[in-house]
Amino acid sequence: MKPFRSILCFCLLVFVFFACGPFNPPSPKIFNNTPASKLPLSQIKLPEGFKIEVYAENVKNARSMCLSPKGTLFVGTRDKGDVYAIQDTDGDFVADKMFTIATGLNMPNGVALRDGDLYIAEVSRIIKLENIEANLANPPQPVVVYDQYPTEKHHGWKYIAFGPDGKLYVPVGAPCNICESEKDIFASITRLDIETKKVEVVQHGIRNTVGFTWHPENNELWFTDNGRDMMGDDVPACELNHASKDGQHFGYPYCHAGDVPDPEFKGIRPCSDEFTAPVQKLGTHVAPLGVEFYTGKMFPASYKNQILLAEHGSWNRSKKNGYRIMMVTLNNNGQAISYKPFAEGWLNQESQDVWGRPVDLEFLPDGSMLISDDYADVVYRVSYAKK
Repeated sequence: MKPFRSILCFCLLVFVFFACGPFNPPSPKIFNNTPASKLPLSQIKLPEGFKIEVYAENVKNARSMCLSPKGTLFVGTRDKGDVYAIQDTDGDFVADKMFTIATGLNMPNGVALRDGDLYIAEVSRIIKLENIEANLANPPQPVVVYDQYPTEKHHGWKYIAFGPDGKLYVPVGAPCNICESEKDIFASITRLDIETKKVEVVQHGIRNTVGFTWHPENNELWFTDNGRDMMGDDVPACELNHASKDGQHFGYPYCHAGDVPDPEFKGIRPCSDEFTAPVQKLGTHVAPLGVEFYTGKMFPASYKNQILLAEHGSWNRSKKNGYRIMMVTLNNNGQAISYKPFAEGWLNQESQDVWGRPVDLEFLPDGSMLISDDYADVVYRVSYAKK
């Protein structure tokens, strides 16, 4: 009887495998469900004179952000599939209105505003909601701007922003952890002309950037990049990169962080001057996402034109890393001279418990900084006042 039962169980497993596909472990917890009033904000360590507060709560899976000239904060999501519009109508720096302006989308991570229209990045297409601020309570149907991006979901979620040239910059991540793709569009940053629909690859060798910006003085592109997995806890570093011109190659998949050859592609294209090295090596597996130059007037003068970036945090490191906001200080030649925490405490280093994961940064007109958190489901506001 036992052999028959074993054979029956084996046949049943084979049937399930071919009928349902290979088993995948459950996804990590997406939503935290902790009320904003219960979040332990006192655990966040900031430089003297700074404080952090909740700007908007119950913003499920809050990811990339953009702010309109009228003060509406648009927030994309990844796993939730929604896009939000958030307003602070009484000017007390606490949001009092939130609209869900799109739902059921395919990883609508990136949002960008231009001429009153909100552009949203899904995995394979860019859509827009026209004249959105006049229609928050009754949003229009999306208009497809471009729908020829790859459909692969691995690193398929996108951050988008309009550049100084008026064109929409759209990254296309590698469709894998590590691979050499025959299609030039993968592992790149592209540039989309929203009028002509022309797409061109402007930067190469980028595994997965989910945050970029332009220098406030020379308009050159800066971006974060997530390092590859499965090379151990401490290799390779994630990256902060600077593209001084179009057509640069940043190493992926052959060379990581400027000087680490990939074991699967060693010798094919070795680390050399062919590849642009990062301005700053970041922590390993910290998952850097949003990045901005500080151009406001609230923070001390030492912050002017310096870089703040969000490290979303590791998922496959034996001891967690990231879960913080970092500051990279540059000298007059654009070289990094320091890399240190600006805000940390979402990760308890001793217990390894996590209660928040920073994603993106945005600045209000008064110079204070907003931080989205897709785990605590809030948007924070960081302000500064001299004591």
